[in-house]
Amino acid sequence: MSDDLSAVSSNVPSDDTRLAADIDRLKAEFPKTRELYREVCALLFFRFGQTPTANRLYQLVKRGSMGTPAAVLGEFWTELREKSRVRIAHPDLPADLGAAAGELVATLWTRATASAQAELDALRVEVEAQRAEAEQRVEAIRGELGRTETALEQRTATLLAAQVEVRELEKAQAEGHAARQALEADIARLKGEVAARDRELANVREGFSRDLEKLRETAERAEERLRASEKRALLEIDRERGAAAKLQKEIDETTKRADRREADHRRAVEALQAQLGDARHQAGVLQGRLDTVQATNVTLQHELAAVRQAGAREARPVRAKGAPARPAVTRPPRTPGPSRKTATAPATAGKTTIRRKRG
Repeated sequence: MSDDLSAVSSNVPSDDTRLAADIDRLKAEFPKTRELYREVCALLFFRFGQTPTANRLYQLVKRGSMGTPAAVLGEFWTELREKSRVRIAHPDLPADLGAAAGELVATLWTRATASAQAELDALRVEVEAQRAEAEQRVEAIRGELGRTETALEQRTATLLAAQVEVRELEKAQAEGHAARQALEADIARLKGEVAARDRELANVREGFSRDLEKLRETAERAEERLRASEKRALLEIDRERGAAAKLQKEIDETTKRADRREADHRRAVEALQAQLGDARHQAGVLQGRLDTVQATNVTLQHELAAVRQAGAREARPVRAKGAPARPAVTRPPRTPGPSRKTATAPATAGKTTIRRKRG
């Protein structure tokens, strides 16, 4: 579109542009000022159909003084009038006929000049109309060019915005990829930690089961010893029956407490299964509960030993009084010390085992 605009502009130049170009050409061809003014007069009158004046000539040429274009203009008009006169010279032609013929030729030349001038004016008007139409087309093309440039700028801005958005999307995609890789690494690490905690929980559960089984065995042996003591107490004295009944009650309470503690331990195991992320803390809590149970068991064994010793001290006078009546009865030897050691040893072994697993 810009090429079409330049082509139209170059095809339809203005009169002032063409006049300026011709004057520049004449300045290069005629370095003398008077000759240059004479050629500019001829250019204005014959080519552009303008009547030259001194001021107009000076404005166009801008050389010499103001008197130079006036003098040259006078010479131009004189020369033009002389050339417009036609003289017909013939030896056999009378003078009056030669003058008439000259006048006729001058009149024909004048009419031909006027006709040519009219045609030139019509052509000038047509050219002017074409120039105006071309200028309108140029303006329309310029307007269209402006709209096209505006649309092009808008499309360029849109393209730049799209490129920026694409770059931002690529950057966001790269960041998302890096974040996804980091999350995958975290997931793998967390899976490893969960597996390690599962193994640790399994080890703790296995150790707790062994310790619980040992506690059950210890409780069963203690119950058997308590039953044997109850039988011996019933055989010895009636007072020992009451003491044995009281001891049985305490044993029942101890068994209930042991059952409750066992239920507590079972609930603790279920809580450990639900809380994989807090296995070490739960193991510590279980260790504390196990120590409490062991301490309670040891306390009960000490209480049982104390009850046995009290029963033995109370039974000694009775035996002394009733010894002649029961000569064949023999008491089995008491071994309270080993029983305490037996009860304490599994608990200590279980505590050591759990501490080793925790370490």
